[in-house]
Amino acid sequence: MENNGHEHVIEVTDLRRVYGGGFEAVSGISFSVRRGEIFALLGTNGAGKTSTVELLEGLAPPAGGRIRVLGHDPYTERALVRPRTGVMLQEGGFPSELTVAETARMWAGCVSGARPPAEVLALVGLESKAGIRVKQLSGGQRRRLDLALALLGDPEVLFLDEPSTGLDAEGRRDTWELVGALRDRGTTVLLTTHYLEEAENLADRLAIMHEGRIAVTGTPAEVTATQPSRISFELPEGYFVGDLPPLGELGVTGHETDGRTVRLRTRELQRSATGLLLWAERARVELRRLDVRSASLEEAFLGIAEDASAGRATGTTTKEYAA
Repeated sequence: MENNGHEHVIEVTDLRRVYGGGFEAVSGISFSVRRGEIFALLGTNGAGKTSTVELLEGLAPPAGGRIRVLGHDPYTERALVRPRTGVMLQEGGFPSELTVAETARMWAGCVSGARPPAEVLALVGLESKAGIRVKQLSGGQRRRLDLALALLGDPEVLFLDEPSTGLDAEGRRDTWELVGALRDRGTTVLLTTHYLEEAENLADRLAIMHEGRIAVTGTPAEVTATQPSRISFELPEGYFVGDLPPLGELGVTGHETDGRTVRLRTRELQRSATGLLLWAERARVELRRLDVRSASLEEAFLGIAEDASAGRATGTTTKEYAA
């Protein structure tokens, strides 16, 4: 594999994972991750995110398809891949009686070319807890320890499974800053998360999984743009929806009313908002409680999940956007 800034260090083609009893948790997905990129896998519980990541980590063989991590099969060529990757599982399972420092030293003994344990503990803000037993740590502090151990080998590829679960708002922001700094140093990061804000803040690109398939991939902005923007306001006294300019001419794709409140949906937010405000100026009226906003990633997530459920029977394919 050519070593340049654009190489795909993770390549997944038609990947399948089947559990006992024939349940297919991952149903022929394909995606790739470039060097120095943060790629997020999103999905509801049971969508297949963790099942996918475990295959990428080489913890099990796929039922079908092809995986390459750093140019190698992570299962059959595990000895070539594992020293160059870091893994943060959903649950670390550390010996509860060891101290934080003892745990880090123990883990460092299992890692080739490990960084000094004190260095990684400082990276995640646990230096003051080095002498504390693991069982005395809070849930968020244990997640920080999980991350510290994943960083011991200074990995080229870092797998993070729900990295900020259990963290408070400050801890989550600190983790985001650390992961972003790792990316800036050239580390490739693949993460799963339930926090859509996390994906929106961190990910260069993302994929939304639903029932074992990828419904859409692209940058957060591209994925968000699949859903319409919204404009809501109160009609001035004495005015009705029919008094507004023709909504089609404003680029409005749909609307609904609730008493005097009007909600418009549009894929041309600037055109729709400008036309509406020019009308209000000409009519010399005030649009009270005016709210103009692009779709959020949460709205895109929910909309895509609904569309994917409806589209499976019709053979709808994955939507992909060039980054």
